[in-house]
Amino acid sequence: MPIKAVIFDLDNTLIDFIKMKKEACRSAIKAMRKVGLKIDEKTCLEKLMDTYYRIGLESDVAITTFLKELTGKIDENILQAGIDGYLKAKPNFLKPYPYVLETLDMLKGQGLKLGIITDARREKAMQRLDAMNITRFFDIIVTYTESKVKKPDLLPFKLAIKKLDLRPEDILLVGDSLRRDIEPAKKLRMQTLLVKTYEDLKKIKNYFHVSRDKA
Repeated sequence: MPIKAVIFDLDNTLIDFIKMKKEACRSAIKAMRKVGLKIDEKTCLEKLMDTYYRIGLESDVAITTFLKELTGKIDENILQAGIDGYLKAKPNFLKPYPYVLETLDMLKGQGLKLGIITDARREKAMQRLDAMNITRFFDIIVTYTESKVKKPDLLPFKLAIKKLDLRPEDILLVGDSLRRDIEPAKKLRMQTLLVKTYEDLKKIKNYFHVSRDKA
């Protein structure tokens, strides 16, 4: 069946989001320790990452929550150092996985429509896409801001299908999670491709050519 569009998950599919988060947290911890936070770096990193996982990886108050739970109070100098350290390091890791640019170029050159479905809020998603210089490739971007629900809810997928104005069968969904990406897409009769590492992105090219050859 011919593919007319490819929709990508964003985090951990096109970008190593967890690495970015961990390195930004590491920078935040180093900055906080320099101005007086009394706890070892390894323990700090584990606790701060646990805080993000617990209250939300996109949370804007994770460092504040982390400090309050760790010390029972908020030292404004330590908090500001942590925020500054986090924000300073983050752009250094907002880079696409290997093969992303060439894959997007190839797909766009074949005349396919491209899209994004992400649980990130629009401002966060656009920040990452712009930093990676790949916003230009995408015809549609569906974020939590529009859908108000997170995957595996079907609504984000339905919104993307509607925006593309295509049959689900003509769309390939590419994501790193069986539960949150692949299973809901299959329920809507979309074609799917699971990618667990950036090496798997090479499969997109093969999948595309095989699908077109069979059409």
